[in-house]
Amino acid sequence: MGPLAMSTSQRIFDSIRRIVRLLREGSHASEAAVRLSAAQLFVLQKLDPARPLSLNELAARTLTHQSSVSVVVSKLVERGLVQRRPAPGDARRLALLPTREGLRLRERAPAPAQDRLIAALGTLSGAEQRRLANGLERLVRALRLDEHAAPMLFTDEPTPTLPRGRPRRRAKRANKRA
Repeated sequence: MGPLAMSTSQRIFDSIRRIVRLLREGSHASEAAVRLSAAQLFVLQKLDPARPLSLNELAARTLTHQSSVSVVVSKLVERGLVQRRPAPGDARRLALLPTREGLRLRERAPAPAQDRLIAALGTLSGAEQRRLANGLERLVRALRLDEHAAPMLFTDEPTPTLPRGRPRRRAKRANKRA
């Protein structure tokens, strides 16, 4: 069935399935290559050893809320792949940077799938990006998912409940690790 014979709903579902597949395959590749979740690899690859970042700067680089990035950073710190230290010029602020081990691991890792998605979004015009964002936000509201935080992709998070109070099924193994 060609694109003209497909319904609009099917075109949307096919597009969502393709994007989810890209992200899932990227997560599996990350775990297989370096034993990091997709979220951990994405965060690790956004850190610059020459220019330590604050948590807010890292959140901006990953297009994610600061609280979600903080959870992933904590796991990377526990594994010895990222270090926190007082920021130069402001000891009240923490700076994040990859450790030597984090850099070595990052060199062996595949490119995060999230980078492909971000690059592809960048090919859309500003108007196209706004229309896509508006449509997706309306879809999220219609699903009543706008009440929940939007954590990083493929992170370990508490199991949320559906609007009617039913618990969601546990995510697959790839989604359990932050």
